[in-house]
Amino acid sequence: MKKFFWQTFALFVVTAMLLTACGSAAPAMTEAPAAQSEMCMGAQPGDEISMLYQWSGVEETNLNQVLQPFVDACGIVLKPESTRDQALLDTRVQAGTPPDIAFWNVAQLVQYQDKLISMDDLGANRANYAEFFITPGTIDGKWLGLPIKADVKTIIWYSPANFEALGYTVPATWDELDALVEKMAADGNVPWSMGIESGDATGWTASDFIQDILLVQQGPDYVMGILDGSIPYNDPGVKLAYETYGKWATDPKYAVGGAEGTLSTSFGDAIFKPFSDPAEAMMVKQSGFAGGNIAAQFPDLKQGTDYDFFIVPGAQGLQGGADWMMAFSDKPAVKALVAYLSSTEGGANWAKATFGLSPNKGANGNYVDPALQKLGQALAETKGFTPDIGDTIPGGFGNAEWKAIVEYLNGGDLDKALSDAAAVQAEALK
Repeated sequence: MKKFFWQTFALFVVTAMLLTACGSAAPAMTEAPAAQSEMCMGAQPGDEISMLYQWSGVEETNLNQVLQPFVDACGIVLKPESTRDQALLDTRVQAGTPPDIAFWNVAQLVQYQDKLISMDDLGANRANYAEFFITPGTIDGKWLGLPIKADVKTIIWYSPANFEALGYTVPATWDELDALVEKMAADGNVPWSMGIESGDATGWTASDFIQDILLVQQGPDYVMGILDGSIPYNDPGVKLAYETYGKWATDPKYAVGGAEGTLSTSFGDAIFKPFSDPAEAMMVKQSGFAGGNIAAQFPDLKQGTDYDFFIVPGAQGLQGGADWMMAFSDKPAVKALVAYLSSTEGGANWAKATFGLSPNKGANGNYVDPALQKLGQALAETKGFTPDIGDTIPGGFGNAEWKAIVEYLNGGDLDKALSDAAAVQAEALK
């Protein structure tokens, strides 16, 4: 009987312990759905978001990596579609069946402004973006585009190995860059590879270089003035930038082949000249994509040792492009996605996925790729971010800009070339 009592008592104690353990776990089980509900903005597992974007291949894989924590937390089902054809987006919008989300360009924010939901209404976190990133996505006072991915053009590529061997150091100011160019020329080394040939688009690389010079000499507000038409393209500040560029681009002492070489050498071949053996030039100003071109052309070279880049010294802002997220729906799942991507966590996850640069301040300090770390730091510290002038002003201004550059390099009248381009600018922006 006594044995039976202790067996029964032991069973009671074990049962009580199990019930106590389960009771202590219960609050955690009830808190998880509450936390999920708060983060997911009322979206339910299985809710769908249709998306349209231009990314594919590795870029699409990287995007999925960015979005995976959001999908895991909320159980959202993403329905993505990749296309380079903007006509597909236009057709969907005109038919009244747009995607919930599109990742596209600023021009589409203007085009679809009456059909888009403002980022403020969707709960985007303004505090995580510099004002110069919010302004381009704000149309008629409404913040319609979330800046999602950025590309920086204000960089110069060079060979650290060659610099070290020749006793050159990376300049920290524009005056130091100018002095370095003069020293290279005095040493008998051609400072610049400046080829701009690109078929019907010949001149676009020169326009990038000139815009970066404007960012040094005049600053980002000045560039934005050109974009809105308050500063005409034949303003003295623009002429000064052209003359600074022309001093280098037309003289064989400073640029490979002088004016003829600048005009006839393809922009792609120009990228490689500082990294050939022996080097044909010391530096080339080109966008971030040049790193991939160099790696493909010279697979034995190592980034950081044999090729690297530095930000254009003295630039008061950066030149670059951005991809924008726009929303045609305000359903809870869309609100949750906007909240996630604009959050500090969303910015950090973007950086860790190595999917280019994120304008989200949460990305800073979280990049794992050395090149992106350097660019991310520059993006975090810049006082302005300006889009490409020729790409942004409509009405064929880009072609007018390139024509002015080519005429100038061919020895034409600079004042007339700039006045002709300014006329196109005024017509496009009136």
